[in-house]
Amino acid sequence: MLNWKRNLWVLWIGVFFTAASFSMVIPFLPIFLLQIGVHEHTEMWAGLLFSSAFFAGAIASPFWGRMADKYGRKPMIIRAGFVLFVIYTLMAFVTNPYQILVLRILQGLLSGFIPGAIALIGTNTPNNKVGYALSLISTASASGTILGPLLGGGISHLVGNRWAFATAGMIVFFATLLIIFWVVEENFTPSKVRGSIKTDFNVALTNRPFVLVLILTVLTSCSVMTIEPVLPLYIVKLGGTSENASLLAGIVFSLPGIASALFAPFWGKWADKVGFQRVLFIGLLGGGLGTLAQVLFSQIWGFSLMRFVFGIFFCAVYPALNGLVVKSTPEDFRGRAFSLNQTANQIGGMTGPMIGGFLGGIFPVQMVFIVTGILLLIATSMAYWNGNNLSSKALKRKALS
Repeated sequence: MLNWKRNLWVLWIGVFFTAASFSMVIPFLPIFLLQIGVHEHTEMWAGLLFSSAFFAGAIASPFWGRMADKYGRKPMIIRAGFVLFVIYTLMAFVTNPYQILVLRILQGLLSGFIPGAIALIGTNTPNNKVGYALSLISTASASGTILGPLLGGGISHLVGNRWAFATAGMIVFFATLLIIFWVVEENFTPSKVRGSIKTDFNVALTNRPFVLVLILTVLTSCSVMTIEPVLPLYIVKLGGTSENASLLAGIVFSLPGIASALFAPFWGKWADKVGFQRVLFIGLLGGGLGTLAQVLFSQIWGFSLMRFVFGIFFCAVYPALNGLVVKSTPEDFRGRAFSLNQTANQIGGMTGPMIGGFLGGIFPVQMVFIVTGILLLIATSMAYWNGNNLSSKALKRKALS
């Protein structure tokens, strides 16, 4: 595994650019709908376009996981990169929302760049460095997500949204070229098991630690996305009605991502020493309490500080879950395992906004924070009470079986 460090840094750049391209396009879809003449049911169209890719991805991920275990993770990353390049480029030429919907569904069905990168890192990194490597990849995703809206907003302001879409396509194309020429997948043994996606689900269901990781992934991603529909408006409300409210909302919105970029490597190194289960427990506990504590602040500065503190702890969660996927599954099932985990992530991503929007429409906004915090504390208790199944020794026995 002499190339693991080079793979890590090249994939870090690739994930950074891919996350940036995604976040420089997606936040501006509602505005783009208005520009192409969608003035009726705009909110409905925006919600449909957001959720369609999640739904399609949840369906398609297990298939691409099987292909990754059969042909390699690197080819799947390259395939996903070229798909994103084509889709973002075509987005620059759409003239109605139906065309955007088709492209979003295709994006969900055919992409998978970041899950593929995580799977490759998980199987081509020394065991005592997996936590550090996965946390570093997490900082790439967080940093790209922070920079993307700034870059997309700037390009849209200067030359229009269509050029922002085209630029996103070129960025992903560049990232894909880096993967082609610089990433080496050494530690790959093609899966010789003949079967189907149904068989893969059955195999996964017999692996209790892995099933627990999938449940925790659904709960975690659902809790994060529950707060998304109401958070921007709540930030603006706390900040008052000044002309700088939108800028303030963007800054506060990015604080957890900034915390993740700063603190995720620390959690990763610690996970390599004490185990992913302990880091996951602390991350979920801190995230749950940090979410509940945000309700206590009625001023924007106290709320902003608590968002940052929340980010310090919560950034430990996803790398720990990815690490547990690596530790709980055999190597020739790893691609399918990460794809099933991605499906769990997509399911949480679909249900979270619906729960948040429903609660926000009936109760005060604070209730959404309370429910989100409770969801994270439920996940915390599950991680604690199932600590024996997620311990390093138990996972090692399971992965080898």
